[in-house]
Amino acid sequence: MPGLHVFSRGSTHLIDMVRGEGIYLWDKDGRRYIDGSAGPICVNIGHGVKEIADAVAAQMEQVSFVHSSHFITQSVIDCAEKLASFAPEGLDHVYFCSGGSEATEAAAKMARQYWLLRGEPKRSKIVARWQSYHGNTLGALSMSGNIARRRRYVPLLLDFPHIPPAYCYRCWFGKTCDTCDLECARALDTQIRATGPEYVSAFIAEPVVGATLGTVPAAPGYFQLIREICDEHDVLFIADEVMTGLGRTGKKWGLDHWDTVPDIIATAKGLAGGYLPLGATIASDKVYDVFGEPFAHGHTYGSHPVGCAAGAAVMDYVVKHRLVERSAELGEYFHGKLKALYDHPSVGDVRGMGIFAGVEFVKNKETKEPFPPELRYYNRVVDKCFENGLLVYPGVGTVDGVRGDHIQVAPPLVVNKEEIDEIVELLDRSIGEVEAEVL
Repeated sequence: MPGLHVFSRGSTHLIDMVRGEGIYLWDKDGRRYIDGSAGPICVNIGHGVKEIADAVAAQMEQVSFVHSSHFITQSVIDCAEKLASFAPEGLDHVYFCSGGSEATEAAAKMARQYWLLRGEPKRSKIVARWQSYHGNTLGALSMSGNIARRRRYVPLLLDFPHIPPAYCYRCWFGKTCDTCDLECARALDTQIRATGPEYVSAFIAEPVVGATLGTVPAAPGYFQLIREICDEHDVLFIADEVMTGLGRTGKKWGLDHWDTVPDIIATAKGLAGGYLPLGATIASDKVYDVFGEPFAHGHTYGSHPVGCAAGAAVMDYVVKHRLVERSAELGEYFHGKLKALYDHPSVGDVRGMGIFAGVEFVKNKETKEPFPPELRYYNRVVDKCFENGLLVYPGVGTVDGVRGDHIQVAPPLVVNKEEIDEIVELLDRSIGEVEAEVL
């Protein structure tokens, strides 16, 4: 695009998209694409929903902006009420921001101020996991265990401890399902004791690790044990539900699959469905009740009236169209169809929950040897999918931050069976075409 003055985060050859409807997008040349990853797993209700545009327009006709430190609008009140009713019992205090990185960063600062108000000023460390991703601000990136994203900025990051991921396909402890004793969860107890419980503020984790590992759920019992360890050491548990919240996994929240309730939830992406930037940090009564003073944190666009109008309308749409239940029901069909991908010699693992799946690629299925990084296998698959009219979400460094390739497949929750069939057929064809060139 000659003359384009956009400092792009990615390609210098951006595709000009002009229309979206349901699970589809069209570029300026009229070519149609299936949005097989709901953007970066955020367009949960699909593109072009008129109710959201109407809600946004109505709010803009009233008032488009007021500063949240002094004023509030009905849209903010409504969005907070709907999100609180959607959250687990006891988590009903909502702090709005503009996205996932802001939500996790707010959670970290909320935990810090909580301990200051509790009279324990030493508690500042947040334990996270390697091969996790919690956002791109410096605080969120400090918590993140995404080695590739961290590498350039390590001198700027906070020194937070990390433990091994819950990654059953490549267990860091060399265990299999029949020999597993949840060593990956017990590592939290070891790390807290090594750091000193008096210095640990919180533990943060994604229920299903998204961008870094490619949709990897923890093992059964994992988060129940995590909750026990946090309680034993009086450490707060932050659930990063930025990708997994609001129905994506087939339940309201990803952590619901483990019948576990955190102290703080960070959410975004599906909250406003990609229609406007919106995130939220949801505090439990336990956390909120300690705050006898204002939360010492904020951004200009926090509790944005128009963003919250979009969020309230999106949540209404999710409830009206039973998208959480739809994700659970169609998720079974979706994963059943994806099993056909195992016929490909380069497909090592297919995993996920609900309408949320990841595919990990390997050079050798028996040994799980990854492709050499310089081959950029994941990129070849993404490019081939694009040529065939399917958009998927790429991932690299799956194994150790350097080696390993995966993609995520997570269309809008409004997808139907026929569209799932088409997505899987295009994916199957694209992987086969890449294998014909590489293997």
